[in-house]
Amino acid sequence: MIELRPFGSLGGANHGWLNARHHFSFADYQDPARTNWGALRVWNDDEIQPDSGFPPHPHANMEIITYVRQGAITHKDSLGNEGRTEAGDVQVMSAGSGIRHAEWNAEPGVTKIFQIWIIPTEAGGTPSWGAKPFPKAGRDGKFVALASGFANDADTLRIRANARVLGATLKAGETAEYPIGNTRRAYLVPAAGSIEVNGVRVGARDGAAVANENVLRVTAIEDAEIVLVDAA
Repeated sequence: MIELRPFGSLGGANHGWLNARHHFSFADYQDPARTNWGALRVWNDDEIQPDSGFPPHPHANMEIITYVRQGAITHKDSLGNEGRTEAGDVQVMSAGSGIRHAEWNAEPGVTKIFQIWIIPTEAGGTPSWGAKPFPKAGRDGKFVALASGFANDADTLRIRANARVLGATLKAGETAEYPIGNTRRAYLVPAAGSIEVNGVRVGARDGAAVANENVLRVTAIEDAEIVLVDAA
């Protein structure tokens, strides 16, 4: 089963400094049919204007993954962590028992991100933050784990969840497969380009909610950059 969620059907609001679209219920957008997809709780498509961003605010008991699509995001938190994550790279914040953070666009142009929240397997724990570059050339033609809660996924950012976040870049006509297993759920969004997933066409920034599919077969209709969450 693949449920297509067109970009135009997403919730959201334009705040001037932030133009946000929500794949799931978030802030003032509430849709009982779109509260989560398994452990995946939030997928926000955010465009942040220069010299603006999210001021310091608290989180607890959530794994927050930021995938930068354009520009860069600058992170600061109450643990003293600071870092700048560029387009194509990923940062992870495990909120644990509690953390305050700010995310700021200090760049001269618009920064575009996917902000993904995953419910952890256990509440509490020491909060943490980390970032990692993932050159797109390293995921040409295949899905590569970017953040994972599984011990056998090497060279990824760690999350405290029964889930993984993957990325792929496909040339037009190219196909990549991912064995999801029919007991798990997946949510897939092309950051750019249009694709076909098990026969269903998915446009740029559309969402595809997947259940009861053993294998995802993804074919690029045009050059595409894809982000996929595999979560129980």
